[in-house]
Amino acid sequence: QVQLVESGGGLVQAGGFLRLSCAASGRTFSMGWFRQAPGKEREFVAAISWSGDSTYYADSVKGRFTISRDNAKDTLYLHMNSLKPEDTAVYYCAASLATDPRTRSYEYAYWGQGTQVTVSS
Repeated sequence: QVQLVESGGGLVQAGGFLRLSCAASGRTFSMGWFRQAPGKEREFVAAISWSGDSTYYADSVKGRFTISRDNAKDTLYLHMNSLKPEDTAVYYCAASLATDPRTRSYEYAYWGQGTQVTVSS
């Protein structure tokens, strides 16, 4: 069983920066970040392989967000730059049972409780 706990969300102005963290307990493989805005479906943001050598990003965040992990600390990160109001959402950390990055929510077995990110214009 894997438990995931996100932190680092908050309120930031457009153009600002936030770093989300996800602390994992238990063995994890590939991991990812998803987000869900009010009234919308959960969407893929970024994913990373177990080794960290391979990453995938949604087109909407490519060039602005960076996913990384520190396996020694069992922690996943999402560095978010140049934030936009449309990035406002609850951000979820997820862990897959696969070693390569996955982009679909059904491919993830474990989920965190989410952390709110609000970007003001």
